[in-house]
Amino acid sequence: MKKQNQIVKMFVAALVALALQAGMVAKTLQAQVLIPTTGNSWVINNGSKTTENIGPDGIHIQNGYSKVFRTFFYAEETGTIQLGIRGHVMNGKARLKLAMGAQEKTVELTNETPTILWAGDFTVNNPGYQQLDISLLDGDATVQISDVAVNGEPTEKGFYFAKDDFYWGRRGPSVHLRYLVPETVKDVTYFYNEITVPVGEDVIGSYFMANGFGQGYFGIQVNSAEERRILFSVWSPFHTDNPNEIPEDQRIKMLRKGEGVHTGEFGNEGSGGQSYKKFMWKAGVTYGFLLKGVPNGDNSTTFTAWFFDPEVEDWSLIASFERPKTDTYLTGLHSFLENFIPQAGTSSRKVHYTNQWVVDAKGNWTELNQAAFSADATARKNSRLDYAGGQFGDTFFLKNCGFFTGETDFGAQFTREAKGKHPAIDFNSLP
Repeated sequence: MKKQNQIVKMFVAALVALALQAGMVAKTLQAQVLIPTTGNSWVINNGSKTTENIGPDGIHIQNGYSKVFRTFFYAEETGTIQLGIRGHVMNGKARLKLAMGAQEKTVELTNETPTILWAGDFTVNNPGYQQLDISLLDGDATVQISDVAVNGEPTEKGFYFAKDDFYWGRRGPSVHLRYLVPETVKDVTYFYNEITVPVGEDVIGSYFMANGFGQGYFGIQVNSAEERRILFSVWSPFHTDNPNEIPEDQRIKMLRKGEGVHTGEFGNEGSGGQSYKKFMWKAGVTYGFLLKGVPNGDNSTTFTAWFFDPEVEDWSLIASFERPKTDTYLTGLHSFLENFIPQAGTSSRKVHYTNQWVVDAKGNWTELNQAAFSADATARKNSRLDYAGGQFGDTFFLKNCGFFTGETDFGAQFTREAKGKHPAIDFNSLP
């Protein structure tokens, strides 16, 4: 009898396995992981409409919709996984294709309540980012998919995706370089840096920040296909995301601004004074950034930013701001790269920084050819792992977004080749 029972169990298991491979079993496996489609899926080959038909409750596929939804997840371990979806249909039935590269399976939805439908086995061949494509083959129903279901040993260790804060997860990780200023250098008055955005890396939604300091930041943006900006901002000492809440004695004061520069206030990520100039800077061209910070002796500090355009071989003033309740020279020198448009988080972008120098209050120049890498909370909690930075020849670089594999360790330090000769700047003739 025991032998017969064992044979029966083996026979049933074999039937289940065959059914699973055919995409016929709805609830045979218990999902070890459910990946929310609302924060981890994108519409591909659809221009800027990468979140079309993806809402707070997941993917919606209407009858006849031909676009492909791509769900990203990161697996450190290789091996076999079982993939499926948690979804349902409204008024009818639908057949979907699930594909990881050349591996393809189908599932058929007829259920009107959310159900896990397993497509079958897939192989993770290489560690890093994986992508599952979901598309409608045929059917007459509207489909809703709340999650991608995953089972198998690779999910048990080093398996990552965005679990919360989907807005930041879609924007992707911000990456930073902190420049290492020698301890012997005091009273940093000027900070000089150069940016080159490689051709093809000037993706819409990118902020290539060159001269960051303890109280603000200065760099270039890609705002749209028709607009680019030079941006310089200084935070108020009063901490709030609403500029209207800043007391009068803690507001940033605009002292002067350059031709064509807009000035005002900003909020949402701290608040303060902002300036920007619309300027169609070009990929592949190296631009210069100069920042000055000097205390005024009355518990206020003046910060001034200039931009160098090599095509006209001249400096232009962006703006000069006075920050109250502040008595400091330049500190916390850094650069960063971020994507500020959530729909653009599927595109990678890269920037090169080189020729960093500081000048102290006595006029002494010091080259900064060492930097340390870091990233924001989105990276640190493993919502996104597409972040990198490093050194190549006489440049540092930063790269983020696009779901590439090959992240850089937090705290990693780099040394670029020294230039040995500081730029020729006549500070007294600056506009």
